[in-house]
Amino acid sequence: MQLTKPQFWNNKKPNFISYLLKPFTLPILINNLIIDNSNKLKFKRIKSICVGNIYIGGTGKTPTALKLYKIIKKFSSSVVTAKKFHKSHLDEINLLKNSSNFITASNRKKIFEKAINQKYKYLIFDDGLQDKNVDYNIKIVCFNAKQWTGNGELIPSGPLREKIKNLKKYDIVFINNQNKKNDNFTKIVKKNNPKIHIFNTYYNIVNIHKFNLKKKYFVFSGIGNPENFDDLLKSYKFRILKHSVFPDHYSYNKNEYLKIIKIAKNLKCKILTTEKDYIKIPKVLKKKINYIKIDLMIQNEKKLIKILKSKINE
Repeated sequence: MQLTKPQFWNNKKPNFISYLLKPFTLPILINNLIIDNSNKLKFKRIKSICVGNIYIGGTGKTPTALKLYKIIKKFSSSVVTAKKFHKSHLDEINLLKNSSNFITASNRKKIFEKAINQKYKYLIFDDGLQDKNVDYNIKIVCFNAKQWTGNGELIPSGPLREKIKNLKKYDIVFINNQNKKNDNFTKIVKKNNPKIHIFNTYYNIVNIHKFNLKKKYFVFSGIGNPENFDDLLKSYKFRILKHSVFPDHYSYNKNEYLKIIKIAKNLKCKILTTEKDYIKIPKVLKKKINYIKIDLMIQNEKKLIKILKSKINE
């Protein structure tokens, strides 16, 4: 069963339900303690970057991994992306596979071994910061400024896999959609890790020329934070009549697609979704549905390239 994140997770402070659930965060605390004190495997024959999060879902790990792939591709053709195989994550696996050299396996140790055997120099993981078995040369944490750390509590009391103080373990933070009004996030990050590098990011719609912005649109999505997709569309002046929200990584059936098509027809509007959702649509229905293709833009990208090169000894 696929579940959506509870609304109270994104309150600015914990509420009564959060406090009731606090005892159930103990397994997360124990697991994090084990991870912090475990001896992790280091692979010296390949340089690795892990793009992850401590806020569960919707922070843009996959677009970030693909952006790093494009950046490294500029100075080395020997780069590959990777993601541990989860059947429920086939949408992101296929996105990576369609846009980059890609490796997957049942665990990350096997992925390292595959990449080394295929003689790649650089390996970029989409997710895996909480893996207690392997270590990486560069560890990147992604946030979205709108959700930030939610109510600041661990799962299930809140949306965090780790407490914010654990940023001391990481090298780089990407904050999507941060502006001068909410740059206090930078101060919070630096307080927990003065040496960490922070980069602001935003999304650019690369296929915007395909859309008639005078038309009305019915939107559907199954992503971590659908309100962020809404905000992106509105920033480009899309006229959204309705947005049907499904759980992250949702597995749609044919009847649900047909229902979406029927609703759009009744509303006399076009259908729009994310690339992550579009990739799952049956081929016979794809022509009836449009999708947004995004590119992650990184402010001060030249500085990031210098940091990447220095840490992976390029």
